[in-house]
Amino acid sequence: MHIPKHFNITDQTEIRSFIHENAFGQLVSISDSRPVATHMPFHFCQDKGRLAGHLARVNSQVKHLDGQDVLVILQGPHDYISPSWYENPGVPTWNYQAVHLYGKCQTFDDPSRLKEIVETLTSTYESGYAKPWNPDYQPAMLNAIIGIDIHITEIQCQYKLSQNRKEEDQQRVIEELRKKGSHALASAMEKQLQK
Repeated sequence: MHIPKHFNITDQTEIRSFIHENAFGQLVSISDSRPVATHMPFHFCQDKGRLAGHLARVNSQVKHLDGQDVLVILQGPHDYISPSWYENPGVPTWNYQAVHLYGKCQTFDDPSRLKEIVETLTSTYESGYAKPWNPDYQPAMLNAIIGIDIHITEIQCQYKLSQNRKEEDQQRVIEELRKKGSHALASAMEKQLQK
């Protein structure tokens, strides 16, 4: 992705945190000579430098996925920024946070590995509930999916949060975003401004 220097994020702790907090994204690959994407949750195994997940076996993207170089796009909060919010109006823009992860994809259908990734994803997203659901995945259910391991070769991270504007403009953007209910993006901007 094109990343102007103002918006480039290189702090590995920050990037890892973003990936964990925004692990639902798009898996992009080539199938039958055209780009295809599946929207899905991922598990980031940072100690192994990989992403893991699963797709429905009937998903046509599975057909050409094994051994392919792929792109995973993860996105954080985003919203339109009006030029009227600046002291000296510029042009309309969009503020956002995004990570692109490139890597080699391997597919698998070993039942024990499939069960492990499904249980890992389930426990991650059920952990916040008072009564977490405790799954009992039957073999037929696991046979309906294909697991993926993506061995990460490159990570790009961009936070386009008005860092190229003076602090007063950034504060006005934060205020306007809060007025329109875009609290997550406003908070991300405040956090970036404090660095």
